[in-house]
Amino acid sequence: MTDANAINPSEPPLPGEPDFPAPGQSPDGVVPYAPLGDLLDRLENVAGDDRDLCVGSIVDDLGETAVTPLVLLIAILMVSPLSGIPLMPTLSSIILLTLNVQSMFGRNHLWLPDWLRRRQIPHGRLTQAIGWLRKPCAYIDRHSQPRFAILTYGPMRLLAFIVCLAIPLTWPFLEILPFVTSIGALALALVAFGRMTRDGLFLLLGYSVVGGAVGLGFWVA
Repeated sequence: MTDANAINPSEPPLPGEPDFPAPGQSPDGVVPYAPLGDLLDRLENVAGDDRDLCVGSIVDDLGETAVTPLVLLIAILMVSPLSGIPLMPTLSSIILLTLNVQSMFGRNHLWLPDWLRRRQIPHGRLTQAIGWLRKPCAYIDRHSQPRFAILTYGPMRLLAFIVCLAIPLTWPFLEILPFVTSIGALALALVAFGRMTRDGLFLLLGYSVVGGAVGLGFWVA
């Protein structure tokens, strides 16, 4: 009898997915792994002291070969007050779509045009966002584990990948509504985290946020 929470080890990752052997541990299976906390630590290290951070630096450090960690990082940043910076949702949408399309076609090294790579995030706002995200990200890291594995492989993995492509498409149209893009970013972060850690519960939560937002939109309309 097959364990419903077992991960299918024979199934290769979808484009852009890091192939970690199990949630909660590092690729070598030894060091405890905290995906969100690790991403925030790396972002803080890239940012350095008192200087604005270029988008190109983030891509070079986090997303050279695997896009899912980068999608997750951008999504959690867009949940934070950074989403209130003018044009930030639109730029984030363009970056995510560009990277996701490349990963879909199996590019080994991800590329962004120079005008996007040169875009900067103000150091003060970035530091504020990282601090704002620390506690919720630590809580999520502590409560992640392999479960509902049926949602993390086969056709359901493809669904998660499509959702990660589709959500950013709405952001440029929603930017006129302050912080509304944070709802989509939350859904994207939950789905990307579920993909990255093979935790089907977070995929379900992400789909629920998407369904709730779509339903609310039709109700308001």
